[in-house]
Amino acid sequence: MASSLQRPSFTEEKRLMAQGYRLIAGIDEVGCGALAGPLVAAAVILPCRIDAPWLGQVRDSKQLTPAARQLLSPRIRQIALSVGIGKVSNQVIDRRGLTMARRLAMKAAIDQLSPPPEALLIDYFLLPEVPLPQKGVTDGDSLCISIACASIVAKVARDSMMTKLDRLHSGYGLARHKGYGTEEHLACLRRLGPSPVHRRSFRPVSDACERDET
Repeated sequence: MASSLQRPSFTEEKRLMAQGYRLIAGIDEVGCGALAGPLVAAAVILPCRIDAPWLGQVRDSKQLTPAARQLLSPRIRQIALSVGIGKVSNQVIDRRGLTMARRLAMKAAIDQLSPPPEALLIDYFLLPEVPLPQKGVTDGDSLCISIACASIVAKVARDSMMTKLDRLHSGYGLARHKGYGTEEHLACLRRLGPSPVHRRSFRPVSDACERDET
C-alpha cells in the first residue's frame, strides 16, 4: 500500500512511452462510497514533457485540501492534451450496481477524449470493453501522476455537481459532505427521508426508505 506521503511519478507513463505510446490517459473515479449523487470519472492525457513547478504538489485527491484541489484542477486542465468527464446518476447506480457504474463512468470519460488515447492507466481497474492497451495500477492515484491528476479533476467536478444538487435538494447538507455518510447526513436522512438523488440500493438510504413506508 502506498504511503500517505507518496508522491506520484511518471514511472508507469514512461514504461508505456518506451513501447511507443504517446497519448496515455490516466483514469480515476470518485463518489463510489457516497450515499447520494452521481459517480464521476475523469480521464486525463498529459503531455510527454511538462515544465510546471506546481506538478510537484499533485497527489491523490484524498490527500489534498479542497483549496489545493481547486487550485490544481484548472492547472491540470490547462496543460493536459485532453480531459474527459463521465458521470453516472444515482438511478443508474441503483439499477446497474456500483461495479457497472464505475465502468460506465470511466468509458464515458474516455469517449470524450480528443485526441483519443493510445493506452490507459486506470486506478485498480481494467476495462476489457475498451480495445486499448491498459494497466490497472494498484494505488494508482498515489503512485501514477496521470491517475492522480484524473482523481483531482474528477473530485473537483463532482464537488461542484454536489453543490448544485444542494441548492435543488436543501436540508441534507450535500454541499458540505458531498453525499458521503457523515453523522450530519445520516441524521438528515432519518429526519427527512431520502431525496431524489439518494442511492436507494445503499443500506442507510434503504433503511430510511423502510422507515418512511412504516
